[in-house]
Amino acid sequence: MPATYALDRGMTLQRTFAAPASVVFAAWTDPVYLDWYFNPDQHTDAPATVDLRVGGQWRQEMVETPEKRYFTGGVYREIVRDRKLVFYWGAVGGWPELDLSNLDESPLVTIRLTPFGAQTVMDFSVQFPDQYTPERVDWWMNCGMIAGWNMTIDRLVAVYEAERRAS
Repeated sequence: MPATYALDRGMTLQRTFAAPASVVFAAWTDPVYLDWYFNPDQHTDAPATVDLRVGGQWRQEMVETPEKRYFTGGVYREIVRDRKLVFYWGAVGGWPELDLSNLDESPLVTIRLTPFGAQTVMDFSVQFPDQYTPERVDWWMNCGMIAGWNMTIDRLVAVYEAERRAS
């Protein structure tokens, strides 16, 4: 039986980008972009990979420091070009650990892009499956995930804002 997310436990973020939805969508789906905004000040020799289809995976090495490196990524559940991405978050052998035979145990990330004039409003959410215990949800909410996603997304917003000011 597939996991449900009806309890709506998790986090949401909203950001406005000084770029059209197609550009913001590419930032989430083109390996060239994933490399720089996930790792702005650290080098990785492992290029990001993206198989942009339902059931396909994306994978990116995160480099927090030279000593702290791990893979993250996801398995796509829904793709609506330039409007919406939904993926089970994690990577095999990475963080969070992803079990391809049991994706229903994974956090679910949803990214919705809404054009707003020349800008794009992005609604980003991470939801936890209803079968997670309250203690497990609490661990996730306090493990640094919120700060990490905020920093990553803010880096992306800053790039487009700098480009807007330069033009």
